[in-house]
Amino acid sequence: MGPLSPPRTPPVVRVDSPRSPHKQLVSTNSTPKTAAANGSTTPSDSTYQKLNPFPGRQFKIPSRPSSPRPEFRTSQAPSQTNIPQYDTRVGLSSAEHTGGDFGASTGSPLKDPQKLYPANRVPTTKGSSIPPTINRAEKPKIPSKPPSIPTRPDGVGLGPTTSVDDRVSPFSTPPSSDDDESPATANKSFKPTPVHRPVVEKPRNQSTKLGTSRAESRQTSESQKPSSTGNYIEHRPDLPPRRGIGTLEKHHHAIDPMLQPSQDHHASVTSDPTTHHSFPPPPKRNIVGSAHAANSRDLRSQTTDRVYSATLSGSLTAPTETTNGQKPSTDDSDDALLGPDIPRAGLSDYPDSSQANRRMPCFKISPREIQVKHDTRLFDVFGPYLCATGHSTKVWDLLSGELLMSVSHGEPVKVTSLAFKPASDIRDEGSQIWLGTNNGEIQELDIPTQRVVFAKTSAHPRREVIKIHRHANEMWTLDDEGKLHVWPPDDSGSPNLRNTHYSFRVPKGHSCSLAVGHQLWIASGKDIRVFQPSSKPSVPFNILARPMTQANLGDITSGAVVSGQADRVFFGHTDGKVSIYCRDDYSCLSVVNVSLYKINSLSGVGDYLWAAFNTGMIYVYDTRFKPWKVKKDWHAHDSPVTNILLDRSSILKIDRLQVASLGIDNFIRIWDGMLQDDWIEAEMQEHDVNFCEFRELGASVLTWNAGASKPQDIGNGKQDPDFIQDFLQCDPPTDILVFGFQELVDLEDKKVTAKSLFKGSKKKESSEQEHMSRQYRAWRDYLTRSIEKYMPHDQPYQLLHSASLVGLFTCIFIKESLRKSIRDVRAAEVKRGLGGLHGNKGALIVRFIIDDSSLCFVNCHLAAGQTQTIHRNNDIAAILEAAVLPAERDSHMRTELFVGGGDGTMILDHEICILNGDLNYRIDTVGRDTVVNAVRANDLDKLLKRDQLLLSKQKNPGFRLRAFEESTITFPPTYKYDVGTDDYDSSEKRRAPAWCDRILYRGLGRIKQLDYRRHEVRISDHRPVSGSFRLRVKTVIPEKHARVWERSKNRFEEIKQRTAVEAKLDFLINVCGFDVDDARRVLREQEVKLLPKSQSE
Repeated sequence: MGPLSPPRTPPVVRVDSPRSPHKQLVSTNSTPKTAAANGSTTPSDSTYQKLNPFPGRQFKIPSRPSSPRPEFRTSQAPSQTNIPQYDTRVGLSSAEHTGGDFGASTGSPLKDPQKLYPANRVPTTKGSSIPPTINRAEKPKIPSKPPSIPTRPDGVGLGPTTSVDDRVSPFSTPPSSDDDESPATANKSFKPTPVHRPVVEKPRNQSTKLGTSRAESRQTSESQKPSSTGNYIEHRPDLPPRRGIGTLEKHHHAIDPMLQPSQDHHASVTSDPTTHHSFPPPPKRNIVGSAHAANSRDLRSQTTDRVYSATLSGSLTAPTETTNGQKPSTDDSDDALLGPDIPRAGLSDYPDSSQANRRMPCFKISPREIQVKHDTRLFDVFGPYLCATGHSTKVWDLLSGELLMSVSHGEPVKVTSLAFKPASDIRDEGSQIWLGTNNGEIQELDIPTQRVVFAKTSAHPRREVIKIHRHANEMWTLDDEGKLHVWPPDDSGSPNLRNTHYSFRVPKGHSCSLAVGHQLWIASGKDIRVFQPSSKPSVPFNILARPMTQANLGDITSGAVVSGQADRVFFGHTDGKVSIYCRDDYSCLSVVNVSLYKINSLSGVGDYLWAAFNTGMIYVYDTRFKPWKVKKDWHAHDSPVTNILLDRSSILKIDRLQVASLGIDNFIRIWDGMLQDDWIEAEMQEHDVNFCEFRELGASVLTWNAGASKPQDIGNGKQDPDFIQDFLQCDPPTDILVFGFQELVDLEDKKVTAKSLFKGSKKKESSEQEHMSRQYRAWRDYLTRSIEKYMPHDQPYQLLHSASLVGLFTCIFIKESLRKSIRDVRAAEVKRGLGGLHGNKGALIVRFIIDDSSLCFVNCHLAAGQTQTIHRNNDIAAILEAAVLPAERDSHMRTELFVGGGDGTMILDHEICILNGDLNYRIDTVGRDTVVNAVRANDLDKLLKRDQLLLSKQKNPGFRLRAFEESTITFPPTYKYDVGTDDYDSSEKRRAPAWCDRILYRGLGRIKQLDYRRHEVRISDHRPVSGSFRLRVKTVIPEKHARVWERSKNRFEEIKQRTAVEAKLDFLINVCGFDVDDARRVLREQEVKLLPKSQSE
């Protein structure tokens, strides 16, 4: 409050309506006459800016019926006339501290705004004119920036330069990382919450521009090295990388220049069947070393985070070593062809989940889960102790699963926050817990004595204690009113509730907070504020003049710091995005869209970011790459996961790195933070050349929606040749022939549909011929005759398996010489019609083991309709996630035969997968005539930019076909034709042409596609599509496998021991508050493993 005015002229009083906007703090229209009388002048905008570094409002103000009253009391400050001052350090005397906004001190003024912001970003106030009347009826106009789609690296552009209509793929979401727009406001008088530094635009290094023709692209690729291999692999792929080979971010080590692409490796694959394609010798990859964390803001974090991160990361990304004197072979994998600064294109910037592992990271011993048996959302873990609380508090021993204690707080009292208290003796760490309640009380619970040793009822009077943080040997408690108490240590070195605390004021509306070094980062809605609580008056409390925010994101739900990137802070949002902020300059570095679902919790574990979702899933991301890599994803709980915590003390207390998660199902599950099983599996794959023998096989796949055609209709007339002959005749003859048909029966025939839907369950006939319908038998016999007619007679073929589901039909033929190498032939079906009840839509799945490699072939027919993209995406997700195949019970056989931690029950568990069918994905936002004209002009790129399947892969992070690859489409759309003609649909419906018939594959390093083409046959409204592949299959030598497995296990134990020392240092330095020398001394004195106090005495 400014000085009192003399009584001679009272100031003009203006009463605003309840809905009128707030006026400027300084206005030329309302200058008190006393100021002029006293010789003072009204400060100008610039003067006011210098005096008050917090112009405008400090909080985001929702719309409400009345203007709020100030929440802080004011104190006079003669040196700053008319500038309100707020006393926020309640625990300090006025002589020690004169309040400023949110704890700012006049004795220690905040940083100059010119230093907090660049010259062109210093906050300014508006003019002093009265704001115009609010037009509340007018809707805000929010400009939209069209999402961009990366071009394909080979120059055949899929990425548009023009905007894509919002109707594209209703199931897809545009990448938020490219959006810069901020929503406009209807009222010009109110400033929106300021955006603290815009998101950095992601570089998009693309080899060709969108307007480049195919010929120009090929010429360019022949004359210079490619910039990226993209997601469309047309050259020799390698065994799938499990250790983060790709594009590291610039603050990490670059990829070895020896891994740069060469002319020979990038030679384009032709579709000439006479060309012989062979694999180089089975490779061993050169692994990029783990990257060091960037400098931290304090010496303690800088020293330990770097060492701990590098070692823990090294345990998961260890470099390849020579074995038995053999020199590692050159890495010719697709990721190795990427340069150090070349991002992997083709999948936008969404995390790459193609090589994710779905095995649960469980410990081999001790209880894996604790059932709380009461409703709770709060828990904490410290070494062997697990504490869950609510209306009652329970503590378990994690090593035995025994319930140690249970304390009831009574119905009115509920614990709303908890944290383990620092101890004066390092051996006593974890023995006491602070509990904050809904009535402002803080209780201290002692686990050894199983009782509450002290309770401070007036800690936060009549307020709810919503968060307790441990910071070195201090405790920070925060209530829902925005009061932050700092409890310093007493003479014993441990915080004491009986002693005086220091108080600060922070904004209300806390959604998440985390202690980062000496700072406290608090998120409220979309806003992030940074404070530095301290018991020293000379330390400024406010770090930023304005909150950091990103207008295009959902509210913040959680935050984390990853040790491998200690200079960054990660925040999860309700819309499935993760924002990344720099600890040095507080800028928003990037935004990554990781999911369509709400992120409930984040936790940094070594170099990895763990994320928990409403779906009950937990994902583990390697954030050092662009795009991020999904290392693991598994179904952790049957209900939403509410919280996930890393126990940094566990490596010191119980010699393991554990992560705990809590679900709404009231189960707390314990996970292996070092991912031991994944590490050993990846190590085995890195050295498979030492225990496997490899050979190559050929496979040809044909997919066709036959439209109820009959075999006798093929080959009638000169204009309709026998396309089966064209498909079969290849040189050299292929080893595996796969035929996938859709609609072999008329699905529009109501009688057939009703019969398949309402047919009662009957005992299966013993003969396959009796089981198959006449239509299926006719096609099987026709294919058998065609193979005998057109394939070489000295290499006979035999039928391996056939299966049918309403209109779906799959036939697989193999060379007779190959039959003895095949075992475990299994088949399954997934129905998707009428919510999974009817088989008119769905999939046929056939898998078998050849030598010691698993192959899976999937024949699909997905939901039809131009606007049914969501249904198609749901269909393919249900098909790929269905566990319908028999499981492999032997754990050792699982690792030999299957990938991704799978047991063979799901499609993606298999080493090689080929998916074909009428996927029914259409071309969006383009009318029929436009599509037809583009096809006639051979302008396929224009149409591919709007293909629903490709758009879903690039815009939807949860799209399951992102794990598959597809070769370049060079043929016209295969649907929909007038039967008997080459004309696209001219019926009343006039359906737009589309690439409904597709063939996709996965198995990096084990499969490559040689050609991708369509065939001409006019007896259906679809054209057949075929693809030929080269497969690499392995044979495991058991004796060598056992030796390599034992070496891998021993190597993990060695790395674990090295990692343990650094993880213990991380805990002692960054959690307990020791300096580096003292932490090392403690470890030396206690011989790395801390002994119980009784034994040491």
